[in-house]
Amino acid sequence: QVRLIESGGGLVQAGGSLRLSCAPSGRTFRSYTMCWFRQAPGKEREFVARISWSGGSTYYADSVKGRFTISRDNAKNTVYLQMNSLKPEDTAVYYCAAGSSVVAVEYAYWGQGTEVTVSS
Repeated sequence: QVRLIESGGGLVQAGGSLRLSCAPSGRTFRSYTMCWFRQAPGKEREFVARISWSGGSTYYADSVKGRFTISRDNAKNTVYLQMNSLKPEDTAVYYCAAGSSVVAVEYAYWGQGTEVTVSS
């Protein structure tokens, strides 16, 4: 059974940093484009960042550009999201997804997510 396992969330003060990890189990995702999404309380799930299978191409939502960095280690079958200069509005549950679409409703499968809380 395929599982997407996100980790690394927590409570951090504004201006701080966190690194999230996504380690799919059950299959390899080395040949897949991977994305991060997030969902804040009472809001729809939104696109955050995307990385190509090789890691050579990345794309970010305007709201995180310059602060977040997506990367991957295909040898470890893991995708990362380095989040710097965090703001209270970054508070959300963060999810990874296997695919290239930036539209959340196009994904049928989600992991449990990892919660990020940024205090002001």
